[in-house]
Amino acid sequence: MSLIPTPGFTGSPLVRIDIERDNQDYFDQAVSSLSARLLRLDGLKPVLEPDGSLSWGSLAEADPDVDLALLGLIDGKPRFVALAPVDMRQDQRMGTINGAMAMTEPGAPATYAAARSLVDWHNRHRFCANCGQRTTVRRSGWARFCLKDAGGCGAEHFPRTDPVVIMLAEYGDKVLVGRNKNTMQGKFYSALAGFLEVGESIEDAVARELFEEAGVIVTEVRYLTSQPWPIPSQLMIGCVAKVESNVVTLDTNELNDAIWVDRDQVRAALAGEPDALFTMRYPLAIAHTLLQAWANGA
Repeated sequence: MSLIPTPGFTGSPLVRIDIERDNQDYFDQAVSSLSARLLRLDGLKPVLEPDGSLSWGSLAEADPDVDLALLGLIDGKPRFVALAPVDMRQDQRMGTINGAMAMTEPGAPATYAAARSLVDWHNRHRFCANCGQRTTVRRSGWARFCLKDAGGCGAEHFPRTDPVVIMLAEYGDKVLVGRNKNTMQGKFYSALAGFLEVGESIEDAVARELFEEAGVIVTEVRYLTSQPWPIPSQLMIGCVAKVESNVVTLDTNELNDAIWVDRDQVRAALAGEPDALFTMRYPLAIAHTLLQAWANGA
C-alpha cells in the first residue's frame, strides 16, 4: 500500500480529447449527440443527486445564449458545462467545498474541479488583458481569442493554473502546522502554503515561504504529491521540508499561531478525536494528504 494517499480533486474519468478542441465539426456533432450531457451547477456550486453523484442533464437545459465548453468524454459520451455568468463573491466558496465533500462517486470531485475552474476562468477573462477588447470563446470552450476582425489585437488566452507550494516543516520527529490569522477561534491548523513567485523553483518557494511565515531555515525539500484546487484554479504542490531549528518566529500578518506536532498527534487530528491537539478542515484538501502521508512514514 502506498504511503501517500490519493489527493482530493484527482482521478477524473474524463477523456479530455484536446486533439479535437479546434475541430468545429466534432464539437457540433457532440452537441447534437443524443448521449451528450450537461453538468448541472448552481452558480459555481455542484448540484448532486440523492446518492451524492454529480447531476447531469440534457443539453436542452442550457441557455441558448450561453456558450458551452466540451469538458471531454466519460464512457464515450460528450460532457459539457455552460459558461454562464456566475456570482463571484468569496462567500460562495464554502458552498463549493461542502458540495464537493458530499460527493460519493469516484473521480466526481475531479470532474467537477475541471468544470468549476473553467467556468470561473471564463467569468474572469471576458476581456483581453492586452488591449481590453471583449474576447470570444474558442477551442470548444478551452480558450478565448481577441479577434482582429472584431477590432481586437489577435491575442489568444488559455485557462491558467496558479502554482502554490504547500508544505510541512519537519524537525526531528515533529512537523509544523499553523493557524491562519483569520481563524481566531477553535483549533483549526493546517500546513503552511504560498504562491510561487516568478523566477522561483519549487524548492526556492518552499524555503522562502517557511522563512517568511515561520522564520525557519530549510535544509532539504522533498516532493510528495500534487493536487488541483479549484477555488479558483491552483495547483497545490505538496512537500516536506527539513529545517535546521524548531525555533519559530511568526509572521503575524499571515498566522496567529503555529505548533510542532508528532505523529500520534497528527493521527488523532486526522481521526477527529475530541481531545486532539488540533483540528483539520476540508478532508479533500491536500493538507490532509500531506499529514496522513507523513504520519504513515512518507
